[in-house]
Amino acid sequence: RTGNVVQWSSVPEFNSRKNVQTFIKARSFCRRHASLFKKILLGLLCLAYAAYFLAACILDFQRALALFVLTCLVIFVLVHNFLKKLFGEKLMRCLKPFKNSRLRFWMKWVFRGACVVGLILWLVLDTAQRPEQLISFAGICMFILILFVCSKHHSAVSWRTVFWGLGLQFIFGIVVIRTYPGFIAFQWLGDQIQIFLNYTVAGSSFVFGDTLIQNIFAFQTLPVILFFGCMMSILYYLGLVQWVVQKIAWFLQFTMRTTSTETLVVAGNIFVGMTEAPLLIRPYLADMTLSEIHTVMTGGFATISGSVLGAFISFGIDASSLISASVMAAPCALALSKLVYPEVEESKFKSVEGMKLPHGKEKNILEAASNGATDAIGLVANVAANLIAFLAVLAFINAVLSWLGEMVDIHGLTFQVICSYVLRPMVFMMGVEWADCPIVAEIVGIKFFINEFVAYQQLSQYKDKRLSGVEEWIEGEKQWISVRGEIITTYSLCGFANLSSIGITLGGLTSIIPQRKSDLSKVVIRALFTGACVSFISACIAGILYVPRGAESDCVSFLNTSFTNRTYETYVCCRELFQSTSLNGTNPPSFSGPWEDTQFSASALANCCELYTNAICA
Repeated sequence: RTGNVVQWSSVPEFNSRKNVQTFIKARSFCRRHASLFKKILLGLLCLAYAAYFLAACILDFQRALALFVLTCLVIFVLVHNFLKKLFGEKLMRCLKPFKNSRLRFWMKWVFRGACVVGLILWLVLDTAQRPEQLISFAGICMFILILFVCSKHHSAVSWRTVFWGLGLQFIFGIVVIRTYPGFIAFQWLGDQIQIFLNYTVAGSSFVFGDTLIQNIFAFQTLPVILFFGCMMSILYYLGLVQWVVQKIAWFLQFTMRTTSTETLVVAGNIFVGMTEAPLLIRPYLADMTLSEIHTVMTGGFATISGSVLGAFISFGIDASSLISASVMAAPCALALSKLVYPEVEESKFKSVEGMKLPHGKEKNILEAASNGATDAIGLVANVAANLIAFLAVLAFINAVLSWLGEMVDIHGLTFQVICSYVLRPMVFMMGVEWADCPIVAEIVGIKFFINEFVAYQQLSQYKDKRLSGVEEWIEGEKQWISVRGEIITTYSLCGFANLSSIGITLGGLTSIIPQRKSDLSKVVIRALFTGACVSFISACIAGILYVPRGAESDCVSFLNTSFTNRTYETYVCCRELFQSTSLNGTNPPSFSGPWEDTQFSASALANCCELYTNAICA
């Protein structure tokens, strides 16, 4: 019996050992073929996505346009990485002959000559139809001359860096503003960001209710910062922000020959704020030269953060102009920084390979989203507190100035009025029409002396008046500025260069490198004015490249359609029709210009007279 018991008890043990051996064999098989299984799974996922992508495009390509663009971007990145691994070394060997000093010398001079000739031809041909663009070009020359006069070391200026930065800024401006594909692409991108930001309503309406988010600024705009901050944190956790920043930094460093640290932080400023960007290079800040520290500060003053960008778009400011202004500011900030504070020390960070940016410290994507929203609370509180304080201070200053003015019979004296006179020549040199200069100068003054939030809010109010079709002049007071003026103003305000930002910058950098507090204090004022000039030069480039589009360029086609409401397009086209109409006693009115041979001119005139008052309508 005992033997039988032992025999029967050994059966489960045998089966157990057999199962363990089978499991070990299966596990070792999976480990040996893990890469094959991954490839098979990846291939199946790719086939499934390809089928989904084709179905979406075939059913409605317009609806699937965003999916198409994102897919093309991913394919481009994958193909670029594959070709770089496959042909990178061969390409570098092919480029070795160009390292010959004499060949490079002649190629440089040929390239410089081609750029000079191209610029001259551009100015001659392009400004022949719109001579006002030459004023914006003169404005660029004026700002560069002023900055050169204020340069710390005139003889040490690297003009290669300066002209490369301005050239890259100008080329990007051409792509975005002048070329039709680039203009449409950035308009589409701006529309997609606007749609994306509208999802904020789902959260804010649940917390605050529909009434508050529709009528009150704090509940309408500030939640956008929370949402955008949350998404930026997620993208940083996934490594997408770091990847884009490193690619931009590599390109700028390669073309402009700036050091890796300063280039990286300026590229980072496109996406993050002036206090967050230096954290990208925190271990290296203590060993940076004064010129590099000046560049770090200038990059912060010349750009805006992604979270604040979302808030400005929610104001109604043109999204494509804000995005392009942020990107254009990066090469210009490097260029002007090296013009104002050239490098005269030996930098420790001249590595062409650049630096690696770490991923977020969060353990998963949910933690990244939560931390992003939590960190944005401080920014929201800071924005709200600054708006309350600065608007109150502005009202107090205006009351004091009005009281002082009335003592000497000067009525209506305010801070805005003073800015409209003092800064009027400067904004005129940016390309703003003289009639719009007082309003634009007032907004630019508010931005520099108060902050950019108040300035963009005022710009949005003028834009709302224009879009609603309000007449341009009411009782001798201008109600809005032209589209060209709005675009130039948008570019000129796109940056953190204001007096209150000095304390923010010094506070942020001093907390990282307290041992260099005196060095930071030396260069912060120069960096502030340099950052402001970056935005002004971007505005000048917008003034050179801007061309009328839509109803502004073809009023005949626009008035041929039925219109019953006041809009900006109806106002502009009706004004043009009034100017092209003349009265001949009791005879029907006659038309000139593009309206002369148009059959519907009389009916269009009647429709315009129903909306607007003019002597022609009497």
